[in-house]
Amino acid sequence: MIEVESLTKYYGDLAAVTDLSFTVSAGEVLGLVGPNGAGKTTTLRSLVGIIRPTKGTIRIAGYDLETEPLSAKATLAFIPDEPHLFDYLTVDEHLQFVARVYGVEGAAQRIEQLLDELELREKRSVLPDELSRGMKQKLAIACGLLHQPRVLLLDEPLIGLDPAAIRRMKQTILTRAREGAAVILSSHLLHMVEELCTRILVIQRGRRVAVGSIEEIIAHRPELEGRGLEDVFLALTEPAP
Repeated sequence: MIEVESLTKYYGDLAAVTDLSFTVSAGEVLGLVGPNGAGKTTTLRSLVGIIRPTKGTIRIAGYDLETEPLSAKATLAFIPDEPHLFDYLTVDEHLQFVARVYGVEGAAQRIEQLLDELELREKRSVLPDELSRGMKQKLAIACGLLHQPRVLLLDEPLIGLDPAAIRRMKQTILTRAREGAAVILSSHLLHMVEELCTRILVIQRGRRVAVGSIEEIIAHRPELEGRGLEDVFLALTEPAP
């Protein structure tokens, strides 16, 4: 569903991502983790076409992002760490606008379902300035899910959510994966990544350090046997003494 081959991005002489290759299958949740500045955001923005890679190939649901950008982007949703909303559209108007842009069939029913799932019904007539940070995040997520994307890219999706909302959002992510979406989840909340993700991609300085299930990664580092993702992450990314 997501195929990345030799993704490389330079900013001048600085290599933000170098020769990064990986795949994400339908129904899989891939955790993208790495230290600050490792290249996670550059990778995600390249996958959605916000940034044009210096070289490499990206395929989304079988579409080449370079040669078939509209078809590729129509199949995905990107939820950034900071919601980008329209100041003068209410919650309901945001969803109606997105439905028109994507040509969503049965949009009215889908909107009602998402208002309930993300607990936005009481805020449907409210403008973004009147929403809390968590509610803004919920609205961004609802807009992303409205067209039932086959590929879902999430960058720190739980920022601003309260504990109850976090629990429901985790269920939302797992439900979309069970329905066949390919999901990439980028987060520094390693306990959540460990809980939700079927595989982990660890990057450092723009390069792939490890990829696979925690068990598969540990198999190459026997000294980490019995450790959790946090210990594995630190062992893989801490600079050598």
